[in-house]
Amino acid sequence: MSVNSALEQKAVVQQAMKPGWFIDSDSPSIQQFAEKHRGDKSDARNMSIALYNAVRDQIYYDPYSIRPDPNSFRASAVLDASKGHCVGKAVLYAAVLRASGIPARIGFADVRNHLTTPQLRELMGSDMFYHHGYSEVWLNRRWIKATPAFNLSLCEKFGILPLEFDGKEDSIFHPFDSSGQKHMEYINDHGSHLDLPYDDMMAVYRRHYPAMFGENTEALARNFEEEAQAAEASI
Repeated sequence: MSVNSALEQKAVVQQAMKPGWFIDSDSPSIQQFAEKHRGDKSDARNMSIALYNAVRDQIYYDPYSIRPDPNSFRASAVLDASKGHCVGKAVLYAAVLRASGIPARIGFADVRNHLTTPQLRELMGSDMFYHHGYSEVWLNRRWIKATPAFNLSLCEKFGILPLEFDGKEDSIFHPFDSSGQKHMEYINDHGSHLDLPYDDMMAVYRRHYPAMFGENTEALARNFEEEAQAAEASI
């Protein structure tokens, strides 16, 4: 790495420790959650694993929680709601990491979801999840991807192996579920951000999922865990 590149990387890492408007790591509730769940404060890797598990399993994954309201995407709002879709949970994980002194940021990728509920597939009109959110953690002088989206109880209902994070290797969705069927495949990666680029993300969602952002808000009042329980397919 060149001197300039090293300096640029250092600047990014320093920025990835500061609060953002969406990644509001200075929020009292975020600070309290991080304090409660990070465990061994002497080891960044152990803290990142403990916080990953807390965000993954205590905040329910809910794709119907997406709202065209920037306030709903703030980490503190996701924590308060105890639910969020992949982006909201990635923002929250980044926030509790920063609150623990660990640099973090968020990223986006397009993924094809082969196994989904009929209701969600009909509403989305596609098995492609555009701008799926993940987090990146700075550990051992490199960025590592982590995806705390699907909580354990949801995984059990859908027959999906829970995605673990070891603080050493990228943790993105397994390509197969617990029965060996295809689960998700990554199509495009759109890179990383120090805070949520809300307007750009919502433009993508509105373009690809018009039925989710029209006048019919009744569809978004569904309970995804109950839907998962009833569905024969799995995500």
